[in-house]
Amino acid sequence: MACASHPPPTAAATSTQADRPPSLPAPGRPVSRPTGISFLPTSVSQGALVIGLADPAARVEYDGRVLRVSPEGRFVLGVGRDASGVLEVRITQPDGQSLVHRIAVTPRDWPVERVSGVPPKTVDPPKAIAERIAREQARVTAARTRDDARTDFTQTFIWPVQGRISGRFGNQRVYNGKPGSAHSGMDIAAANGTPVKAPAAGIVTFADADLYLTGGTVLLDHGHGVSSNFLHLSRLDVRVGDRIEQGQVIGAVGATGRATGPHLHWGMNWFGTRVDPLLVLGDAP
Repeated sequence: MACASHPPPTAAATSTQADRPPSLPAPGRPVSRPTGISFLPTSVSQGALVIGLADPAARVEYDGRVLRVSPEGRFVLGVGRDASGVLEVRITQPDGQSLVHRIAVTPRDWPVERVSGVPPKTVDPPKAIAERIAREQARVTAARTRDDARTDFTQTFIWPVQGRISGRFGNQRVYNGKPGSAHSGMDIAAANGTPVKAPAAGIVTFADADLYLTGGTVLLDHGHGVSSNFLHLSRLDVRVGDRIEQGQVIGAVGATGRATGPHLHWGMNWFGTRVDPLLVLGDAP
């Protein structure tokens, strides 16, 4: 089963802990406080979530934003679906010395996925519905601006449900024969009512059981602008403000909103940048 189209993101992107440099210590282990040292990969794929390490007192800048650096020196950035060429990350050490790290972006193929049987009014919504969608999307977008100091994103992410991947991040969607926006997350086919578990710890920043496009929707913030969104839920078991631990049930798989059948749509963001959930995972279950 697949999601029907979602509004195009304000910035495309994806995420991967697979891109953590080999020299970066594993999450949860003590990190020595480096002085004048930083760690970043030299290349990443489109849709990657990149975790770096720097002097905790360093200033890290990327894409016009000053990044939060944890007391252990960790920082994170997202690489968009359509990113290309070479990305630049400037790290200024406490002594004022500045270095620009250049990261080459490896392109990916984005096959076309055709989705049929979508209600026509969800593909070409009337004006009143389009206005409702815009209002709801604005609420979700606002929740993604959060920049908490928590570093839950450094956990090794787990699968929220087990099942076949029925829709991949970034693939170009065609709905009822009409081209739509690129898919903003990963669809996992599962039976209606299947419990959905938090892939990593975080704080619930959005929870609404009745959005027009996405139905039951939960956003879980993992810190430093990294968040997960879970769409089309048939049941919500959490409320805004709840602290959720990895593996805790947050709701149940459904087909609410614009969907062609029961499945979990799991999306990830770094602020407004979409990232690929598949890239933060280990081996498939």
